[in-house]
Amino acid sequence: MLLITEQNDQLDYLTEEDEKGGKNYFIEGIFMQSEQKNRNGRIYDKKVLFNEAKRYDKEYVKANRAMGELGHPNGPTVNLERVSHKITELRYEGNDVYGKAKILETPYGKIVKNLMDDGVKLGVSTRGMGSLEEKNGVKYVGKDFMLAAVDIVADPSAPDAFVDGVMEGKEWVWNNGILKEQEIQCYKACLCNTKNVTEDQKIRMFENFMSKLQKF
Repeated sequence: MLLITEQNDQLDYLTEEDEKGGKNYFIEGIFMQSEQKNRNGRIYDKKVLFNEAKRYDKEYVKANRAMGELGHPNGPTVNLERVSHKITELRYEGNDVYGKAKILETPYGKIVKNLMDDGVKLGVSTRGMGSLEEKNGVKYVGKDFMLAAVDIVADPSAPDAFVDGVMEGKEWVWNNGILKEQEIQCYKACLCNTKNVTEDQKIRMFENFMSKLQKF
């Protein structure tokens, strides 16, 4: 499974007065889109995306644990020390999944609030796990897609630590309910830097790689 990210900057800023006369900050807008090629050249099937969004809504949003981070995390796990917001609502319109998130009183949440007060344009970046299948030059996200989080980013269109939104050189697998990273970059580098790799060498590298997978 690959770590897949998608960005969207169609957001509105909202503030609501709380019981103590203070302000609650929210962002609201399109969080996910289906049935069209996104800026990363990928397409999400509507049924696949909506089914996964509904699962996430039931297991995380309605359970009050749909947290996200500020910035671009480098893995699928939510880091509690970087949490800035929690999603309070998901709804479905046409081919899009709209969301609303409350900005929290955490260190990173306070940064988001200051940015909003100063008029900085923010966006959201979905973070999920899944496979990709290429058809006619277009990458389709597989039925195994699993949404991990929706993060806040300063510039959704800027280059980041991902290549086409997919973490380079790393794959992830489920192991007893835990996602574990598989390091494959060393194998790729070995193949790229070695001239005239023999079939025996390729087989040995593959067997070594598989033996490490079996240890997880």
